Amino acid sequence: MANERGIGTKCLHLEEEGFDNYGAISFPIYQTATYAHPGVGKSTGYDYSRLQNPTREQLEKVVASLEKGIDALALSSGMAAIALMMELFSPGDHIIVDADLYGGSIRLFRNVSAKNGITFTGIDCYKEDVEAYITEHTKAVYIETPTNPMMHVTDIAAVSEITRQHDLLLIVDNTFLSPYFQNPLALGADIVVHSGTKYLGGHNDTLAGFLVTDREDISEKFRFLIKTTGAGLAPFDSWLILRGIKTLGIRMDRAQENALRIAAWLKERDEVKEVLYPGLPEHPGYEIMKWQARGFGAMLTFQAESKELALSILENVRLIRYAESLGGVETLITYPTTQTHADVPEEIRLRNGITDRTLRLSVGIEDAEDLIDDLEAAFTKR
Repeated sequence: MANERGIGTKCLHLEEEGFDNYGAISFPIYQTATYAHPGVGKSTGYDYSRLQNPTREQLEKVVASLEKGIDALALSSGMAAIALMMELFSPGDHIIVDADLYGGSIRLFRNVSAKNGITFTGIDCYKEDVEAYITEHTKAVYIETPTNPMMHVTDIAAVSEITRQHDLLLIVDNTFLSPYFQNPLALGADIVVHSGTKYLGGHNDTLAGFLVTDREDISEKFRFLIKTTGAGLAPFDSWLILRGIKTLGIRMDRAQENALRIAAWLKERDEVKEVLYPGLPEHPGYEIMKWQARGFGAMLTFQAESKELALSILENVRLIRYAESLGGVETLITYPTTQTHADVPEEIRLRNGITDRTLRLSVGIEDAEDLIDDLEAAFTKR
């Protein structure tokens, strides 16, 4: 039996291609809304692009392969993916969630899901006893690891032991590490969430979201929901993400290398009071990351000594762009207080350690020396 292909190869080739595209190396964009039937009661396998489209299907097969799942669904954004996933639950259901989540997820849970009768308990899943918060109404545990933006690392396998004992779903947002560095399904998760806008796309040029599972029953529910709610990813955007995934491995490796160098540089700055990066040996999640992931990623957060310095850095970076989002080839710096977590109530932000001194870096693939030079200039230009 042939060995399983490496993940770098899987980013470019499916195990079984099985689709005749006249020898085209780049998978075609099937820009069509509907499909002609060859006869009454007959189908080509494609009827209407809300249900399925060959370009989107190819992308879904690639992402499922990378995440070691049996099915992946490509949606119009990461938030569309989470919103569709929440349709698995009913009024009265209870979900345990990480306290430190992307602000958009918190906004959805507090303002949409809660309105629909779903209740939530936010805890620090990386250090608290998840089992202590389970009630008779609990249906799932939802985590990010590392978390956004405080970079907490949760032991996925340990949490999965608890969820399986209690017949709960374990849902893991894997956006920060991508399937190149981490595969939560292999560690016991039931559903993996991605903002495909980020590392999978990798070029800050389109939006996408993914749900991946290795369970047939969940796959069937998701397929019914995507057909019914209509948030499937468009053909051209599917093609852009396919193209981005081809370079996922080399982008992740280069960005991580840069992140390690920048984290080390920031640690030496007197104006920086804390550097949060799981690739640093002193990070509390370092040892967990070494066995549950293949890398540490390229996201890092740091605390400036003052609000004034944080704002000055944002004003004075030039090569690094002051912008929301993450995971692209360009390095971006974000101010969570007014950007990614602006809609999160202040008491929750402060509890999680997000202050007016907190800055988040999504490190890209530029030359590390140039990025450090840009930060050096921004730190000193006050």
